[in-house]
Amino acid sequence: MRRRLSELALIALGLALAPTPAVAKDKVAPDAFSVTMPAPPPPPPTNGAIFQGSYVPLTSGGRAGAVGDIITIQLVERTAATKSNAAATQRDGDIGLTPPVTGPLSLFNPSDVAMGGGQAFKGKGDASQSNALSGEVSVTIAEVYPNGTMLVKGEKLLTLNRGDERVQISGLVRAIDIGPDNRILSTRVANANIRYVGKGEIARASKQGWLQRFFSIISPF
Repeated sequence: MRRRLSELALIALGLALAPTPAVAKDKVAPDAFSVTMPAPPPPPPTNGAIFQGSYVPLTSGGRAGAVGDIITIQLVERTAATKSNAAATQRDGDIGLTPPVTGPLSLFNPSDVAMGGGQAFKGKGDASQSNALSGEVSVTIAEVYPNGTMLVKGEKLLTLNRGDERVQISGLVRAIDIGPDNRILSTRVANANIRYVGKGEIARASKQGWLQRFFSIISPF
């Protein structure tokens, strides 16, 4: 019995020392948000023509549209969710028998065979969550697809006196959604992957210690 309890305690300690999902190490490819540099231009074809195929229309101005161009994404993310439920049940029951008071079957008093019971349950749950993220992050165009959409990705690293803050974003954008100043709202980014992570004193102070996680796991309450 003691050996079994010691094994359970070791398992709980291992779970407590393991990183929780909220602070687990990021499993992201090293180049998931890396800067993409433009490829060197190919040599011009020697066909003798004055007007070649690779050109930028005059109507596009200085709008980004090639691999390596820079686009500024304005973060305007706001999400809110609420959920509530309630349940109530009640159940009552009574049973009673009146035995004979005379004769050979008068073995019980009327008060000995009376039963009654009741059951009641009431539950309620509420949950709400809201998130907001604002700011700007400049990214580069990584790929340009035949249909005109572009894959963009980039990150911003802020080194503060109490820790580091990192904002990473990647996704697909349309050329028509890019403004004349090469800005686009984050709500116009398809398949967006926005990550806001940090490390340092503030990040460490916002999570439980390993001993407290250990007792939270083995506690039956």
